[in-house]
Amino acid sequence: MTAADQEPTRAEHRRQQILQAAATCFVREGFHGTSMAKISKAAGMSPGHIYHFFESKESIIAALVELQLERSLEIVHQIESADDLHRAMIERVEAGLDERTDLDTAALALEILAEAARNPAVAAIVRAADRSKRERLGELHAAARRARGLDPTAETVVTEVVMALFEGLSARAISHPELDKNALLPLLQRVLRALY
Repeated sequence: MTAADQEPTRAEHRRQQILQAAATCFVREGFHGTSMAKISKAAGMSPGHIYHFFESKESIIAALVELQLERSLEIVHQIESADDLHRAMIERVEAGLDERTDLDTAALALEILAEAARNPAVAAIVRAADRSKRERLGELHAAARRARGLDPTAETVVTEVVMALFEGLSARAISHPELDKNALLPLLQRVLRALY
């Protein structure tokens, strides 16, 4: 492998390093309490190097939102590849519960939403990602309902309910960190079974 072949990998590694440092800072100090200097210190690189990858904190948020969207769509793809969509969705509930109740993940998601409520540029980023996720989940939900002989046109409402359930877990994790996930898991699975 030549140095030219390694460069994208090295650049991607640096980019991920910056995103991880920024996420940690946003969780610990909030968006407004985090300066580019703090991100650069946490990432172990100069501010100039960070500006080589990201022009602003908003562009870092955009990348964090995109990263989360990619993870969500990868899960959708895994479910779509299953023989039984309904069963695959039910089996993914535990992973979704774990992810949404992780305190750092929840804090970052809520910090980004709070900034979206104040900042039109961040709002546009969050809403575009939400639209992409809703569309893909809607297609998945329609296919799952169709496979079980249910009305696939109800997928818009079903998608909103499922997204509200899982996104609401982030707020519950912050408000009630002792949440009993073992008790909650079978209830969430039962709700999804009822919706599909």
